[in-house]
Amino acid sequence: MNENAALFFVDRNVNGSLKDKTAFIEYGNSSNSISYYDLYDQSSRLKNLFLKYNISREDRVIILMNDVVQYPVIFWGCLKSGVIPVLLNTLLSNEIIDEIINDSRAKAVFITSNLLDTFNDLLTKNSNIQNIFEIGENSNYVNFIDEIKKCQIESTIHCSKDEVAFWLYSSGSTGQPKGVKHVHGSLQNTYDTYGKQVLKINENDIVFSVAKLFFAYGLGNSMTFPMSVGATAILLPERPTPEVVSKLLNEFNVTTFFAVPTIFSAILDFTTSNNFDGFKNLKISVSAGEALPENIGKKWYELTSTDILDGIGSTEMLHIFLSNKIDDLEYGTTGIAVPGYELKLLDENNNIIENDEIGELLVKGESSADGYWNMRNKSRKTFEGEWTRTGDKYIRNKNGKYVYCGRTDDMFKVSGIWVSPFEVEQAILNHDEVLESAVVPETDHEGLLKSKAFIILKTDQNQKEKLKEIEKAIKEIVKEKIGLWKYPRSIEFVKTLPKTATGKIQRFKLRK
Repeated sequence: MNENAALFFVDRNVNGSLKDKTAFIEYGNSSNSISYYDLYDQSSRLKNLFLKYNISREDRVIILMNDVVQYPVIFWGCLKSGVIPVLLNTLLSNEIIDEIINDSRAKAVFITSNLLDTFNDLLTKNSNIQNIFEIGENSNYVNFIDEIKKCQIESTIHCSKDEVAFWLYSSGSTGQPKGVKHVHGSLQNTYDTYGKQVLKINENDIVFSVAKLFFAYGLGNSMTFPMSVGATAILLPERPTPEVVSKLLNEFNVTTFFAVPTIFSAILDFTTSNNFDGFKNLKISVSAGEALPENIGKKWYELTSTDILDGIGSTEMLHIFLSNKIDDLEYGTTGIAVPGYELKLLDENNNIIENDEIGELLVKGESSADGYWNMRNKSRKTFEGEWTRTGDKYIRNKNGKYVYCGRTDDMFKVSGIWVSPFEVEQAILNHDEVLESAVVPETDHEGLLKSKAFIILKTDQNQKEKLKEIEKAIKEIVKEKIGLWKYPRSIEFVKTLPKTATGKIQRFKLRK
């Protein structure tokens, strides 16, 4: 039996009524859309392309592209050919991109033309890269769009569901990126669990994801889930500003919207200041990447009369495994285990803990990665048999819902009691002047750990007296909301916060 994932996601859709349906539309270039049949046709030609350029089964190739319609063609074409695509974040630095190419030993790269100014020198100097396939009208290298037309259709390779299909590199919030290997069977598994039983997506849905295709989150949102049922996905090559996203949601009658809390907050600010009256066709929104503050979920409902399903996934688990549900939603929590997954909380001694105690979250599910590439020790520490350590701290409340506390590395104790940076940060957001915050431990003059907050204000405040007033108010809010010992003993107002390319705050840099 051939268990190549492309057979389920691509070939299956051309045998019935979905054959001529639009699979992907590129925003800003509506003529650049692709039907399910054309996706099948073009992806089936990549095997022949790879043969011409001496790229063999299990060789790695880099996909360094904006979200354009050729992205799914190349991704699924790689899987059909047995060539392993390595999906790279286009916001990574040249240094990290070079490190990943060397680590993966990729033989070729697929790149959109507008990224060549940034990465051209790097790619031409890297001895691993033997071919550059450019996606654009005027190509300096092999023009992929022209070249694929010259290739003939080839049959899809036979493989097991346990064969490695593609790699993703983790964002590396506290260290170097890790090559995460995922197998063919994991893609359908994320649909069978989250997409089918929580999201309940159907072929009439129109999907848009702020998270790009090179993220595990975005890959599921824009490809795995819509292609599982024959829905249509909108791709946005450019940066997702609040104005562009708001316009896109209405212009394409989007029903299912995926984003991160920062984007939801930015859209709420944009719509408020521009008298925007909501999104008429929206049915459901999903948030992941970081925990969703309760106030954002409630404000979003006021604007759209629809809920945001907050959930958590990871690069290692491919998509969301813990989530709120449409009929079982509690803002301020991440919900319960997605059907098909098991969860447990462990203390520092690896003992299972009960409700209302902070512990590290472990997850068990079929979408778990095959391990890290060339990092045996880290693989052993993360993947413990059927269980995967998430590195996240949670509390399970009396209702059985999981409440996010922060990353394991970010937690610290004040007066012998655990403090969750995330909990303090959410309390701080209750001050009207606060845009964003990050909380870390700081040693006081007596050598004791206390919390310190780095805060970005919505507007510039140059008067010292005004800043002192805001600082005092913030401390009182935290005391009132979550406890006297948790308030930040010191506050520093800043213009920016250090973040990964995925937008996650790098608290370890603030601790330094």
